[in-house]
Amino acid sequence: MSKRDVFEYALLRVVPRVERGECFNAGVLVYCRAQSYVAARTHLDEAKLKALDPAADVVGVRAALRAVEGVCGGGEAAGQAAGDDAGRRFRWLIAPRSTVVQPGPVHTGLTADPAAEAERLLDLLVR
Repeated sequence: MSKRDVFEYALLRVVPRVERGECFNAGVLVYCRAQSYVAARTHLDEAKLKALDPAADVVGVRAALRAVEGVCGGGEAAGQAAGDDAGRRFRWLIAPRSTVVQPGPVHTGLTADPAAEAERLLDLLVR
């Protein structure tokens, strides 16, 4: 059996109209400290978005999801977080906020492959 490391994850939720509190899952953030790994996998269901808010800014929501992926990836795409380590980027992304794209609670698990875990969670909890 291969070595398994602790990982943390949080769902990314789209809340088209914050005042109504309705939301749906559109991505997952995965962080594994032992492997210095942080990544976001996203999938926007436009039909769900439009069902909750026919006037929703689809382009804006996609841009917000891409921005989360960029922060996870580090480098220039991470903006001000470019110099931060994986853990600091994850902690910044899971901080509560009142925007259209919001993080959910953090959960933990064990994995030998955090990238595969991100894909598994995206399939299980988002798609």
